[in-house]
Amino acid sequence: MKITSDFLIIGSGIAGLSYALKVADHGSVSLITKRDIDITATQLAQGGIAAVSSTEDSFAAHAKDTMVAGANLPHPDVVDLVVEAGPKAVADLIDWGVNFSRNQNDEYDLTREGGHSHRRILHAKDATGREIERALVEAALKHPNITIYQHHIAIDLITEAKILKKPLDQNCCLGAYILDIKNDEVITFGARFTVLATGGAGKVYLYTCNPDVATGDGVAIGWRAGAAVANMEFMQFHPTTLFHPNAKSFLISEAVRGEGAILKRSDGYAFMPDYHKLKDLAPRDIVARAIDSEMKKHGDDCAFLDITHKGADYIKDRFPTIYQTCLDYGIDMTKEPIPVVPAAHYLCGGLQTNKQGETCIRNLFAIGEVACTGLHGANRLASNSLLEGVVFAKQAAECSLQRLGENHLPFPTIETWDCGSATCSDEEVVVAHNWDEIRRSMWNYVGIVRSNKRLHRALSRINMIQKEIDEYYWNFYITSDLIELRNITTVAKLIVQSALMRHESRGLHYTIDYPATDDINARHDTVIPGCQYD
Repeated sequence: MKITSDFLIIGSGIAGLSYALKVADHGSVSLITKRDIDITATQLAQGGIAAVSSTEDSFAAHAKDTMVAGANLPHPDVVDLVVEAGPKAVADLIDWGVNFSRNQNDEYDLTREGGHSHRRILHAKDATGREIERALVEAALKHPNITIYQHHIAIDLITEAKILKKPLDQNCCLGAYILDIKNDEVITFGARFTVLATGGAGKVYLYTCNPDVATGDGVAIGWRAGAAVANMEFMQFHPTTLFHPNAKSFLISEAVRGEGAILKRSDGYAFMPDYHKLKDLAPRDIVARAIDSEMKKHGDDCAFLDITHKGADYIKDRFPTIYQTCLDYGIDMTKEPIPVVPAAHYLCGGLQTNKQGETCIRNLFAIGEVACTGLHGANRLASNSLLEGVVFAKQAAECSLQRLGENHLPFPTIETWDCGSATCSDEEVVVAHNWDEIRRSMWNYVGIVRSNKRLHRALSRINMIQKEIDEYYWNFYITSDLIELRNITTVAKLIVQSALMRHESRGLHYTIDYPATDDINARHDTVIPGCQYD
């Protein structure tokens, strides 16, 4: 079965939906999503979107905060582009129906988070992502040119290098092979423009606050098709996820610290002043390492986040979702501190793109968390992620539409999926076992604190598992579980390889073998060229 459209979008978070709404008036859109359309990392985002919205703030201040948080690795031109586009990005969201919280004066209620020098975070209480996802999904569902394919997962991209055997430097994307999960059918999607907006890769790690769909699909299929990746060593661990055996790493928003919460040990000692001058509002990499260090030094299972001094009425009004969720687990945050631990949160690296969001493969764009645009550097500044998604959706849309207008591209001629001699598998346990081993190896050896010995140990295990997966992939019919396992293994290996290439500690990459930051000899970006294999 073949389906063709002008625009093929893989992913239904803030980046993918924003792009869809920007281009839909000019052509047909096929939007692919692995689960229900609103099962995304965007939907789980609590804190908000960072944008200069006050006369007390400035673009220069937002840019400086981004550079400092990113350990001076962000690209200044990209930082300026995104920061200065912030107010328009927020206006677009409002036009699409997003309702941000307002104060008693009917002005937008701006909050502050770690690493920010001013209050510039627009939010919808403590469920900003849910409100954004709601509005964008409603707008997309109403548009006649957008066709949504739920419960579909991308297998691999279709490129001229693969189909026509063109060299990688002349490569062009023609679409993707997509598995219809419910009907167990592979569909060939052809498109003039393909957009990867698949989100991050938190599920590469054993403990994460990401949704189950965050298996690094876009990074893996883009790299396999020949697109370069950059800065994969920089995986952000959110400092504060709820520590409870049944909570499945529920995120405690950075906005809680932004509004005055204090991190403490089990004995009540507030430890963040020992680690940074900004105390509890230090950047995430510093806070996560501080919690990890305190837990290891004192043998604690978690740290504690205390906001009880703000009063019950304020807490219930400002953080209704977090309050109710904690209460459901028997924790009353108005009366007692919240037990918290770090967990894998945000991939600052990804598919390398230019300022239009295009990869090195022509007509293949990557936007949102799947992309390495140069904005985040070695560590993402809180609430810059939603901003980046909207801004680069606009950049990619404008580039696509200009190219479409200048040269009306024909629909690509591509072949349907060939399953070869594959058969049904009776060894699904292999998939489950390898999935668990990859995630445990990454957590144990490629976590908050690293060493060359740990990284090589992880790489050895990943290489062994990858051989098993490759053999399994070609011998048996594919399933969504197998596709995701193949992808997290690819992404895990790219993270380890990138970490081994950076001989310094910077931002989210901390190694005991190179504990200092090396501004003289260190590479700016860690780039791994794309690899094409079958």
